[in-house]
Amino acid sequence: MSKNPPNYISTTNACKLCRPLGACLAFKGIEGAVPYLHGSQGCATYMRRYIISHYNEPIDIASSSLSEKHAVYGGGPNLKLGLTNVAAKYRPKLIGIAATCLTETIGDDVRMILQEYRRDTEGSQGLPDFVNVSTPSYSGTHMEGFHGAVASVVEQMAEGGPRGGEINLLPGFVSSADYRYLKEVMADFGLECIMLPDLSETMDGEALLQYEKVPVGGTPLKSIKAMGRSRATIEFGRTLKETRTGGCILKGVRDVDNFQIGMPVGIEETDRFFGLLRKLSGRDVPHKYAKARGRLVDAYVDGHKYVFGKKAIVYGEEDLVVGVAAFLAEIGIRPVLCASGGTSRRLAEAILEATGDILPEQPEVHEGMDFFEISELAESLAPDLIVGHSKGYPLARKLAIPLIRVGFPIHDRVGGQRILHLGYHGAQQLFDTITNALIAKKQDDSEVGYSYM
Repeated sequence: MSKNPPNYISTTNACKLCRPLGACLAFKGIEGAVPYLHGSQGCATYMRRYIISHYNEPIDIASSSLSEKHAVYGGGPNLKLGLTNVAAKYRPKLIGIAATCLTETIGDDVRMILQEYRRDTEGSQGLPDFVNVSTPSYSGTHMEGFHGAVASVVEQMAEGGPRGGEINLLPGFVSSADYRYLKEVMADFGLECIMLPDLSETMDGEALLQYEKVPVGGTPLKSIKAMGRSRATIEFGRTLKETRTGGCILKGVRDVDNFQIGMPVGIEETDRFFGLLRKLSGRDVPHKYAKARGRLVDAYVDGHKYVFGKKAIVYGEEDLVVGVAAFLAEIGIRPVLCASGGTSRRLAEAILEATGDILPEQPEVHEGMDFFEISELAESLAPDLIVGHSKGYPLARKLAIPLIRVGFPIHDRVGGQRILHLGYHGAQQLFDTITNALIAKKQDDSEVGYSYM
């Protein structure tokens, strides 16, 4: 089901973030990388503030700091000067350059400018690698910026050669805890994994005595270069079909087999992921994951009476919405509205693929939504809970129902980067959180506030 075009063109509290923000986060998951925005200083300041509020970690985003003059005469000189300054001050291994609205509108040819810069600085010591991506924020969402940055990194850096035994893993934008979990899973299956990006340490690090300009961690550059020689690629995202993704580029240019699967949230989607790992590794599912699955099934049985028949609104990044909707369906909660600010035109199809065997009735599915529109629909749908990021809090407060925080951004709670969404372990945490929220709501609404059930 698609949204009918409204009779206005304004957006009220968008259910998405801007495209270069996603690119900056993808670059932060690369070893020794510094994100660099080619545009005004305000863009970098806004994105730093937004990202810090979720991760509670410092993040530096460089900027070419264009002014009105550069909007007329072009931003090439500022871009080159900024690259020289960043290289001197930070000593990065890579500078990831994302274009913004301003530079996209005036038509700066960033790739040509970089070619000129490389030619002008040939022979200079200490210059890093450069990767650029086109990310006009008036077109697309932060997820398109994220996937676009990953695709550009692969396209511009992955090399060919004799086939190796590594498995590329492109998990998309998940939490730092999810990245750590995925590395553990791949290692337990005995698979040598190249995960791009890797925000497990760079955006959830230790307390240090001295500030590190470029934090330790991220996907090593040598591993990125080896991705074109890997045995296969696993790419999470049911809505990514036939788009320009890192996995599709590796398949088309380097002939690396690409397996696109759903984000493994809940039992059904995790079973598909683990089944693929069994095939690629030739090993059975490790015992600890089989036990975790069994405990999760037992938890579903124990908590079924609290969650069955409840209705939920799910919103956020498209592929996370698909995964969460599938998870809710399998625990007995009916998603009545699945909404996203993205416009892939694949959301409804992906949700049907993931839930068609479970849900007797498909939810309303809307792309390109903002929270004004979500709020209007919510009035008539009478949900029992809302599942999504912090921007849905005003709606949850208005409806007096629980908000289960998942995804990005979570800026009204601590630990958003440590929420585990994926695998049997992530499903266990989500199930307990949702069930307990519903029990607490029932207690709070009770006249006697009963304490034993």
